[in-house]
Amino acid sequence: MAKVKKRGAKNMKDVRRGKKKISILTQEKIEYVDWKDANLLRRFASERAKIKARRVTGNNTQQQKLVADAIKIAREMALVPYANRVTTQRSNRDRGDRGGRAEGPAPRPSAPPPSREEGEGVENDDAVADTTVIEGVTIDGETATVADAATGEAES
Repeated sequence: MAKVKKRGAKNMKDVRRGKKKISILTQEKIEYVDWKDANLLRRFASERAKIKARRVTGNNTQQQKLVADAIKIAREMALVPYANRVTTQRSNRDRGDRGGRAEGPAPRPSAPPPSREEGEGVENDDAVADTTVIEGVTIDGETATVADAATGEAES
């Protein structure tokens, strides 16, 4: 009986490997990763503020642990964001069958706004806008009246 070759199996010689990435910490000879060094920590975070993987940064296990801990502390201290909100501009192209809003003015509400209940708020809003009361002094338009606190009588 003949030997059957397995599909998908590759020799180690055929596997293509890229050049090993060298860590930023090794290149710059940094032994201690300080959580206060936000510029260094941002280099180990993605655009969306996720911690980059070891295979991307080239860190060894110990360096990656130090970087991850420092980023977590810096996040707590608000030096590095937890997440960067990425917003994209929507284009003004025709949306077709995707349920875009129809052209024209915005829809108007069908029901009137709710009214105030009795005893709630002020009965006449126009009177409030024209009248101001400050510690016994009432200013109504151009005339001012001062009420005596003891007798309650108004003086002009």
